[in-house]
Parts: sequence; structure tokens; C-alpha cells
Amino acid sequence: MGLDIYAGTMTRYYAHNWKTAVQQWAEEHGYTFQRITPSGDEIPEDEKMSPAEIQADIENWQQQVLSAITQPGQKPYTPWTENNEKPYYTDKPDWDAFGAMLLVAACHVYGEPVPDTIEKDWQFLDYPLIDRLSEDTDKVWSLFRGASCWLPLPDSFMFQGPMPTGDQTMIATTAGLRKELERLNQMAWQADEDMILQWEQTEGYPTDGTVGADGVITMGAECIQYNTQSLAKYAFSLFYQALKFAEENQVPILLDY
Repeated sequence: MGLDIYAGTMTRYYAHNWKTAVQQWAEEHGYTFQRITPSGDEIPEDEKMSPAEIQADIENWQQQVLSAITQPGQKPYTPWTENNEKPYYTDKPDWDAFGAMLLVAACHVYGEPVPDTIEKDWQFLDYPLIDRLSEDTDKVWSLFRGASCWLPLPDSFMFQGPMPTGDQTMIATTAGLRKELERLNQMAWQADEDMILQWEQTEGYPTDGTVGADGVITMGAECIQYNTQSLAKYAFSLFYQALKFAEENQVPILLDY
């Protein structure tokens, strides 16, 4: 499955009141798009929760999480606003670009050269430098610890905990993600914000084929290698934009896969 990044309320996310970048592209170009769940099964109508019910559950989860992470004597964290109407941001870095971004970070942390290319569908978690940084207790990055949720909180930390669905994951904060992205940019590129925002358009995946008027994809010579730096910059741009949106709107960031 692919990897999407979403910044918005959790109510809207779990109510499925949002569209991935691919869905939006398909609708704009008149194509039919269907999201497939991991199980392939649709939720029966009589078992679906209303947005109001989802919001109530999210707010209950939010209260429990904020209470659990508040240290004795510390002022409680201010809850962010949950509803089904606030705007959202989403885009699709996919796994290869996300892995390229981690590879560039790991290479710079340990002073190793960045490989020029990576293979399509590469297993980046098995790459020695990425594995090394994910296990390094002196250099802890949420991006390397499997975080899939960043809460809009002003302090930098992470913890293992349950999501509203009950699934356990690493949860971090937008303040921590900002520090990680700033550190990566300083190590690798020293790019200003205008340049970072341009990378969404100027960097990324080469085109594997063309889409005809009938929606049929005609493949050309399939690309089996990607430029590491280009994919890393593309993923970085999407994460940066999600973070910028989350900070401005005080909403969480979620990875969808």
C-alpha cells in the first residue's frame, strides 16, 4: 500500500471526510477512483458511526492522552479543536520517497555519502544506516521510530500509545517534527522556505507512463531506479507543508497507509 500524509482533525480523518491526493486528481480528470482497505471489506452501513459520535470518541481519547502525558506540577496541555469541518492538507510522498528522506538524514548524521540512486520499491528499513539510526539511543528521531501521528503540542517528545482505534503506535508532537525537519535541512540542503515549497513541483518521481483519455495507463520504459536526493527533497517538501499547515491550524498530522 502507498503512503499518504494528512494534516487535519482526527474527526474528519476517521469519518473519511477527506480525499487523498490521488482521489482528488482522479476526480479532477474525470476518472473513477476506489480506495481499497487492507481487508478489502466495506463497513456495513448499520455499523458506521456518525461524525458526531466519532468526534465524541476522539475528544474522549484526546482528554485521556493529554492527561496521561501531563507531568505532575505541569500545566495541562490545551486541547486542540476537533470537528468535521476544519480544512485539511494531504499529499502522497509514498514509501520510496519517504525512505529516501530517511536515507539522506541517516547519511548526514553519520557522515556517510548519500547514494546517487535507490531501487524502486526498495526495503529502506533494512538499509544499514537507517536501521542504525532507528536503534540509536543517543539520536532519537520520531521519523525513525515509526511515528505515525504528531499531535499539535508545543513541547518535543514521543511516546508509545493507543490511537483512537486502539492500535498501538509511536505518537510524537509537531514541535518535535519541526526540530527534526530543521535539522535535516540544515545538514543536507540549507534551503529557504520558498525553495522547499518548490520541491513539490521540481523534484520527485519520474513519470512511468501516460494516462489516456479513457483512463488507461500506457507504460513506457519503466523506471527501476530513482534519484535519491530528488525523492528526498520531494518527501521533505510534503512533510514541511503538512507541518506548516498543522501549526497554522492547530491540528494533528497522520500517516495513512
